[in-house]
Amino acid sequence: MNPNNILKISPDLKAKLAELGFEKTFEENEVILRESSYIKAIPIVLSGSIRVMRTEEDGREILLYYIKAGESCIMSFLGGIHDDTSKINAVAEEKTELLLIPIDKISLLVKDFPEWLDYIFKLYHKRFEELLDVVDAIAFKKLDERILDFVKNKAKLSNSKVINLTHEQIANELGSVRVVVSRLLKQLELEGVVELGRNKITLCN
Repeated sequence: MNPNNILKISPDLKAKLAELGFEKTFEENEVILRESSYIKAIPIVLSGSIRVMRTEEDGREILLYYIKAGESCIMSFLGGIHDDTSKINAVAEEKTELLLIPIDKISLLVKDFPEWLDYIFKLYHKRFEELLDVVDAIAFKKLDERILDFVKNKAKLSNSKVINLTHEQIANELGSVRVVVSRLLKQLELEGVVELGRNKITLCN
């Protein structure tokens, strides 16, 4: 795991996780977990990142948060221990390596490593704050602000001012429609905030 990640764990717990789990690599945009499927393992991101989406009844999706290196999916943890189905879609944002801990091994971690619960609680707190940000953005921010925040977050995640995304992809992740996103991106370009290219957006500051 990434030793520089904010959610640090002890060498003993890392060793136990490696013993209980198995590694698997997912390519960019490969689906890791689908809504309504049963959760068989808890993922811990070793490298890369995962985007977590929620699908509405009309088929539209909205981005909830990203799972980065050193983090796990609290939704999978909660659903797995209650033998419930997934309420989210998890997709590899880039080539992503996971350590997958089988659900039936989780009780061993809880029993032998109180630190594991602390790790989960920290993740729960972090995810809760991120979900509050999503609610605040939808309720109180204009769509152009949400688009700019989205672009900045993507740039930060990829460590580049250039992000390779279509307007359709942005609309899907923000629960909007392409024509509106295109119009607002053009306005942001006229304001000198971004520069638009073919299937790419460059932050200008």
